[in-house]
Amino acid sequence: MNIRHITAICLLSLATTAAAAVNQRSAAVGELAPYCSPANAPSYPAITFMHDGTSYVERSQDGKRLIVKDIASGKELSTLFDVTHTRETELPDFEGFILSPDASKVIVWRESRPIYRRSSTAKYYVYEVRSRLLRPLSKEHERQSIPLFSPDSRMVAFVADNNIYAAKLDYQTEVAVTVDGEKDKIINGAADWTYEEEFGVTSLMSWAPDNLTLCYVRFDESEVPLYTLPLYQGTCNPMDQYRLYPGLMSYKYPVAGEPNSKVTVHSYDVETRKTKQVEFPGGDPYYIPRIEYGPAATRLMVATLNRDQNRFELFSVNPKSTVSKSVYTEEAKAWIEPETYEQLQYGENSFVVASSQEGFMKYYEYSYAGAKLATTGIDGADATAYYGRDAAGNRYFQAAAPTPKDRTIYRINRKGMTETIGKDHGTSDAVFAPGCTAMKLTYSNISTPPVISLCRPDGKEIRMLEDNKAYAERTAGYLQQKEFFTMKAEDGSELSGYVVKPSDMTSSREYPVIMSQYSGPGSQQVLDRWSLDWEAYFASKGYVIVCVDGRGTGGRGYAFRTAVYRRLGELETADQIAAARYAASLPYVDSSRIGIYGWSYGGYQSLMCATADDCPYAAAVAIAPVTDWRYYDTVYTERYMLTPQQNETGYNNASVINRALHLACPTLLMYGTADDNVHPVNSLQFVSTLQGLGIMCDMFVFPNKNHSIYGCNARQVVYARMFEYFNDKMK
Repeated sequence: MNIRHITAICLLSLATTAAAAVNQRSAAVGELAPYCSPANAPSYPAITFMHDGTSYVERSQDGKRLIVKDIASGKELSTLFDVTHTRETELPDFEGFILSPDASKVIVWRESRPIYRRSSTAKYYVYEVRSRLLRPLSKEHERQSIPLFSPDSRMVAFVADNNIYAAKLDYQTEVAVTVDGEKDKIINGAADWTYEEEFGVTSLMSWAPDNLTLCYVRFDESEVPLYTLPLYQGTCNPMDQYRLYPGLMSYKYPVAGEPNSKVTVHSYDVETRKTKQVEFPGGDPYYIPRIEYGPAATRLMVATLNRDQNRFELFSVNPKSTVSKSVYTEEAKAWIEPETYEQLQYGENSFVVASSQEGFMKYYEYSYAGAKLATTGIDGADATAYYGRDAAGNRYFQAAAPTPKDRTIYRINRKGMTETIGKDHGTSDAVFAPGCTAMKLTYSNISTPPVISLCRPDGKEIRMLEDNKAYAERTAGYLQQKEFFTMKAEDGSELSGYVVKPSDMTSSREYPVIMSQYSGPGSQQVLDRWSLDWEAYFASKGYVIVCVDGRGTGGRGYAFRTAVYRRLGELETADQIAAARYAASLPYVDSSRIGIYGWSYGGYQSLMCATADDCPYAAAVAIAPVTDWRYYDTVYTERYMLTPQQNETGYNNASVINRALHLACPTLLMYGTADDNVHPVNSLQFVSTLQGLGIMCDMFVFPNKNHSIYGCNARQVVYARMFEYFNDKMK
């Protein structure tokens, strides 16, 4: 298509759209409600297993109590906490809880306020079960974050104003562990933005098993550049302080190639109140994504990465002497996969680490002296979760098997035989009780909403917790037909996909197609699991939805995932275009009406496809897209691309902005102005480049919304705007 013939103009308003379309769009917003949260969400009973492995805690239906129940019988054993029966402090309700190791105390909280995606501050309270005394966690600090019980349940470490404090519950006192915390300079114990977003961690503190030492990571983010986003009054949860003049949200955000926080490990002696810095051979590690004590007070386990994230080293540290010893090292040809440090587990005499050293993800057990003891996994399939070992020596894990679109739970028995636990197709997830004495098993597939039950370790059901039958009946009319298929990439690789078809399809009609994809490294969209979202609504309106996981996505082994190393966007674009060609060959598809959609990395991929020389699309929608990897954060971007200084050609080739001249189809961009993850500059710089070239696009902006764009019907508006756009451009 000649780009000079693209007629859509970049607009921030819908005011110029015809009145009939406005009415239709408004109708779509309402019609989409059953397909969006919370209406589209099944019920997931929340239970917390007690440390005894024979009971669990759940919240009462009225949300006022925490009830202890017996796993085997389901009988109520006791009430752990009741807001109507507390002494000294009264609360109207509570948002969540943390159980102490000995179950003698409970931390509850309310009035939480988000910091970033996973972190928050709140008003925390400590409840003593026996005396029913409920007291604020801190008398000095109104709000706290990431409280952490000591192993003996007598102390709680927490963070306030970037400093760590230790509350001694027996004496109702608190001690400042650190005093140098300062906004935008020093963070103690909590994670900075990048660690939280990309390493998936909010707390980097750990108590010694003997309760005498608290170890933590200190972040010096003084040299990290400050990023600022504007805030407006808005109408969704309005901020009236910005009614006439906008405010600012400022925080430290390192883009690719820029300085990260400098991290160090420290140990605090509870008795002497002295702090020591841990020394590592070769100097301080570049990244420290995890710290956690092993079973001994002399064994703090510290996970480290180099900046290129292709070398992982695990250290055992004696916090008293600060002597550290390397116990495991792995180097990768591309990147160390996040599961390596995210799923570390420590036992009495050994630890378990995930690795793709044999081509597919498996779990390896090593002694603390470095000897390999056992391997857990399935040949030719990625293991995706490790649950632990029971008293009899059986090991439990999950794998992307028997096909990559499945998630099945397995047990390796004492004889080394692998057994299937539960169903071997669809998606099974488990949460095991301590010692693997029981599990909460969740199962779903493309046509079955989640069924949640308590089971024995062998998979035999003890009791049903939630079958979601009422939900299934309520949503039966919304779900459309989904079918799986495979196709070939240009290099012959087999790609997995699914198609969602309208339930009233006829052989006499050709249908428009929307390609739905995410495409990011290690991600996976083509899974045999329950999902009810916008795709079902669009299919009910006559669209065919096609989704294909291209090269670089997950569940297919290390070589398949890392094919995109140092060249993001290249193979993904080729595979999505091949998928569009495949869709065009289907007898019920109108090949002239194929669109593509994506969010975040998927938005980036939509724009890469829309600017491809051989673009087959009639329209593209990109939500919160990256447009140049130089704008995105260090940890994620450099994991796959290295720094711009190391890989200038790769960054240039992966930039949508550099391809703007080749925009070949009508394109709609949507983003939130308060997106702290993929900043608005990505969309704005792309639009600015288009303007300079005399090329036009469309835009819809969500004031004060973050990367997820939710709240006040915002998600419904996103999908309704997308629906109208495809309707308009693919008539």
